[in-house]
Amino acid sequence: MIALDQDFVRLPNGKETTREVVRHPGAVCILLQDERGCLCLVRQYRHPVLKELYELPAGKLERFEDPQSAAERELYEETGRSTTALRHAMTFYTTPGFSDEVMHLYVATCNETSESFAGQHLDEDEFLAVTYHTRDEVQSMLTRGEFEDAKTLIGILLWLGGNV
Repeated sequence: MIALDQDFVRLPNGKETTREVVRHPGAVCILLQDERGCLCLVRQYRHPVLKELYELPAGKLERFEDPQSAAERELYEETGRSTTALRHAMTFYTTPGFSDEVMHLYVATCNETSESFAGQHLDEDEFLAVTYHTRDEVQSMLTRGEFEDAKTLIGILLWLGGNV
């Protein structure tokens, strides 16, 4: 659950003002590669921007949930995959100008090809398509501006640069 607070702050010049802050429980995203090295993306409609976006599998932390458990859960729910090779790559703030959301990026591999997809375990209000893409396809999609989501852009740039 998120909350909206209005904080009173003192600026460096001594003046006081207010700042609206979205309080967020935190989230995870997962860079998942299949055994051929193809990257898993999900295509999902996002109401705030009124369109579908390609994204890394991701989701909010449940109350008192640790990020690694959340990454395992979200991976299974959104892609139908599980992995024993899940590792933390980085943690970052998504939009620190108005939110305290912290995103934990994980890297995972699965030993199955995308053709062996077993099915998702989505929440009742989730509708997304799972897709797999080669490095060349992802690079072309990036060049065409098909990635508009910050967490996905961060993950893809790390992946393409060989930094994960």
